[in-house]
Amino acid sequence: MLAVMALAVVSCSTGAGDSTTIADTTKPAAGATSTSAESTATQPPQFPVTVDAANGQIEIAAMPRSIVSLSPSATENLFAIGAGPQVVAVDDQSNYPENAPVTDLSGFTPNLESILSYEPDLVLITFDPGGLIDGLTAVGVPVLLLPSATSIDAAFSELLILGEATGHYEEASEVVAGMAADLSDLVDEVGEVIAGTTVYHELDATFYSVSSSSYVGELYQLLGLVNIADAADPDGFGYPQLSAEYIVDQDPDVILLADAGFGESIETLRARPGWGSMTALSNEHVIEVDADLSSRWTPRSVVFIRDLAEAIVTMVGTG
Repeated sequence: MLAVMALAVVSCSTGAGDSTTIADTTKPAAGATSTSAESTATQPPQFPVTVDAANGQIEIAAMPRSIVSLSPSATENLFAIGAGPQVVAVDDQSNYPENAPVTDLSGFTPNLESILSYEPDLVLITFDPGGLIDGLTAVGVPVLLLPSATSIDAAFSELLILGEATGHYEEASEVVAGMAADLSDLVDEVGEVIAGTTVYHELDATFYSVSSSSYVGELYQLLGLVNIADAADPDGFGYPQLSAEYIVDQDPDVILLADAGFGESIETLRARPGWGSMTALSNEHVIEVDADLSSRWTPRSVVFIRDLAEAIVTMVGTG
């Protein structure tokens, strides 16, 4: 299914030439760019191109040489498809890869003058806090609005859009195919073992969670995990706020803590009123997940979901 999905995403794109501890490594097929130089040399990217972003059809006249990324996911994806050398500045939240040119630019409260000081010929954003797109467009700088991916399909699409926009469409296609293949292999390996396991993913101590209408939630669903937040998200928002009583009543098999970096742990969960007798806590089935990896739609999310699946397999096997 994932292979078909990846092929469908690629075929729908215009293509290049048209007008608990999560590791930091990925399989070569899921993000390596060792052959990108060869493919680029044999088939030079053709410009101008017109790409479909959330802010409309954006024409990019020439291959960008000075990219500013105000999106941590976009930053990771640029480097994954071989466009890293074209990136001159990234926002203060883009902490991967290590050689990304991190600045004090903010993706939440962007400053037009600060962005323009890097003389960009392409700017990438996750959302427009007001006026940024208009300001960049007014001075002739192409800007692509690439919102948070809410599905695997959307994540693949954004990778391909970046490939088109930067002259690395072939590399982006390879990354998408690699991600799809790795996810398919993972389902074959562990799907039958952990299918039906109920999970609660905690974003913060006010019980915001993720449902299957989010990117990471769809990854959970792909593995056959049952997300207790789904029933509390009838409108498909993706990030519902649950209640303590609801979570206790659902009694998930496994709790995933994305707020461990903010002090939450199995001990703090046990201290919450009524939580001590929950199945996940009694069996010590609590997994601290990396807040960055679990919230970004990049090739590294395949590493995240594989490590998570392996941890849950171990827990299921031990009762």
